[in-house]
Amino acid sequence: ICDEGSFKELDADMSTKNPMNYPDYDKVIKKAKAKSGIKEGVVTGECTIGGFKTVIAIMDSHFMMGSMGSVVGEKITRAIEYSTENELPIIIFTTSGGARMQEGIVSLMQMAKTAEAVGQHDEAGLLTVLTDPTTGGVTASFAMLGDIILAEPKALIGFAGQRVIQGTIHQKLPDGFQRAEFQLEHGFVDRIVNREDMRDELISILKLHEAK
Repeated sequence: ICDEGSFKELDADMSTKNPMNYPDYDKVIKKAKAKSGIKEGVVTGECTIGGFKTVIAIMDSHFMMGSMGSVVGEKITRAIEYSTENELPIIIFTTSGGARMQEGIVSLMQMAKTAEAVGQHDEAGLLTVLTDPTTGGVTASFAMLGDIILAEPKALIGFAGQRVIQGTIHQKLPDGFQRAEFQLEHGFVDRIVNREDMRDELISILKLHEAK
C-alpha cells in the first residue's frame, strides 16, 4: 500500500505489560511476538501513498487475533493524535477479535479513548478499511467512525457473534448479515474494494483530501 521506502514507524518500542496480573499472560504475549514477528497487534506509522502524505495503522490478526489491549489502543490513539497535529489524513486497516480479555476493564477503556481521538480528528479526515474479521470492541469504537469506510469482499464485520445475538433476541437473523456486502446494502460501509485494487482506491481518496 505504501510507496516503497516511505514508511516511518511510530511508537515502535511500545510493549504490553500485565496490568491485571492475569495468569500466564506474559507467556502468551511472548508467544504472540515470536509467532507474528511484531511487538503488538497493530503497527502505526507515517508514509506516502501515491505521493500523498498520510498516517497509517495496520492491525495484525497473527498477534492474538488483533485483539485490542492497552498498547493497541494507545498506539492507535497516538497515531490519530499525530495525524491531527500534523493535519494529515489517517488510514486504519482493522482486523480484530475485539477487546483483549486478559486486560479486563483496561482493554474496554480503549474503546472510549480511541473514539474520543477520532472525534477530535474529525475535521482532518479519517478512513478505515475493514478486513476479515473486524469484530467486538474495535467495531464498536474507532473502526466504524471513519469519514469513509471501505471493506474487503466478504469480510466479517460485527460486534457479537451470530449465535450470541440470536440467543439474546430469540430471532433468526438474515443469512450473511455480518458480511461486508450486507453492511454495504444497509449503509454501514461506503464501498467494497478488492485488495489488489485497494492502493489505487486509496490514492483517489487521498487526492480528493489533498484538493480540499
